[in-house]
Amino acid sequence: MNDSAAHRDDWTESEELAERMIPLIGALRREHDVVTSLHGHRLLGLSATGLVEVHERVAQLGHERLPIEDSLAVLEAIHALAPGASSLDVARLVAGHAESGQPLEAYLADVLAPAMGAVAAEATDVVLYGFGRIGRLLARILIAHTGGGSGLRLRAIVVRRGAENDLVKRASLLLRDSVHGRFAGSVTVDEEAEQIIANGTRIQVIYSDDPATIDYTAHGIHDAIVVDNTGRWRDEAGLSQHLQSKGVARVLLTAPGKSPLKNIVHGINDDTIADSDRILSAASCTTNAITPVLAAIDEAYGVVKGHVETVHSFTNDQNLIDNFHKGDRRGRSAVLNMVITETGAAKAVAKALPQLEGKLTGSSIRVPTPDVSLAVLHLTIERPATKDEVNDYLRRVSLHSKLRQQIDYVESPDVVSTDFVGSHRAGIVDGLATIADEDTLILYVWYDNEFGYSCQVIRVLEVMAGSHPIVLPERREVTLQG
Repeated sequence: MNDSAAHRDDWTESEELAERMIPLIGALRREHDVVTSLHGHRLLGLSATGLVEVHERVAQLGHERLPIEDSLAVLEAIHALAPGASSLDVARLVAGHAESGQPLEAYLADVLAPAMGAVAAEATDVVLYGFGRIGRLLARILIAHTGGGSGLRLRAIVVRRGAENDLVKRASLLLRDSVHGRFAGSVTVDEEAEQIIANGTRIQVIYSDDPATIDYTAHGIHDAIVVDNTGRWRDEAGLSQHLQSKGVARVLLTAPGKSPLKNIVHGINDDTIADSDRILSAASCTTNAITPVLAAIDEAYGVVKGHVETVHSFTNDQNLIDNFHKGDRRGRSAVLNMVITETGAAKAVAKALPQLEGKLTGSSIRVPTPDVSLAVLHLTIERPATKDEVNDYLRRVSLHSKLRQQIDYVESPDVVSTDFVGSHRAGIVDGLATIADEDTLILYVWYDNEFGYSCQVIRVLEVMAGSHPIVLPERREVTLQG
């Protein structure tokens, strides 16, 4: 048999194994509220080809190669054990079993013991106030996460009516996205009820320009979390208008919030969220991308000072062609120019990591790409570092630590920005670009400033709602030594 035929047979066998995984993944979600992933890459809804591809992708991103037959064996054993509501990383379970020396069933029974009998949190209504780039991505994620009626439940969007066929246009924008592709499923409209129906989820479309006068209870919505995606209000006074509407319990802003609002970066300071916090901010995409990496480096090496330069994709607040704009330089064509602009991300880091107060400066360059940005961290550190040591540490942080949902790691000479569209992580360290020279450390961190940030927003929502399931295997602390 030639090499070509052998590779084809390997692929066919992998597809056959993946096809056997699909009903197990679906049944675990529907019957037991168990969400499965592969090093953080969600498995639910993937085709057989998609499952094979994600096994290949995690290997290309610096993780150990995972045989698909091992994943299938773990899924079959999990299904037989029937744990309760939980988030299970199949790749880490495979690795843990290999290290344990136990029979698979015995190992899984031990590791999954905390999830046995676990009950999913009651449903929490979510309203998206604004339906732009972030709003629509949040809708996609919330719809994909919809299970047996538990957890976060998207109930409505609030927008200003833009045209007579506004409802159809909103649905079309949810269905089709030039950057993130077509919505995975069906999107239709019920014009009489003014609802968008996405994969069976009925989303009420409410037309309003006044956040204080909406009666959400008239639509059966109660104790909702309103996610404000408009950026019109960033202070407590403005955002508190939402709390005057009937049916609203709390508000989350998807932009940096002004003091005294808490700016939450999930994985860093989400443990400071209290039940009494009625208005919170999920900070900015850049703050979410760099803060976890800075936290990991500060813990291991100590950050003395640094500068953050972001090479950021253009956004909707810039002009397509030269025209008047109240902001400096942003009136010049976003698709033809690199545009120097300001960023508050460096200072905002201190709101989540107080120990870095006054240690960071920052600036930004907007570039002619529609999504995915790059942060360059130029740091002076207390403990001398080498490139190999830093990279090994950050790779292990991305695999095993409490920050593994936030930080990813890649070593590839060919990756470019579009390779990170759709990344679930807040930031991805590019190991080949790392520069270390004694007390100087330069790190390059990619981030999908739309989807990666939206995933962080969802994680904050889950903390606010108390709906995040048990995560297994438990994450462990990672040190420089191993």
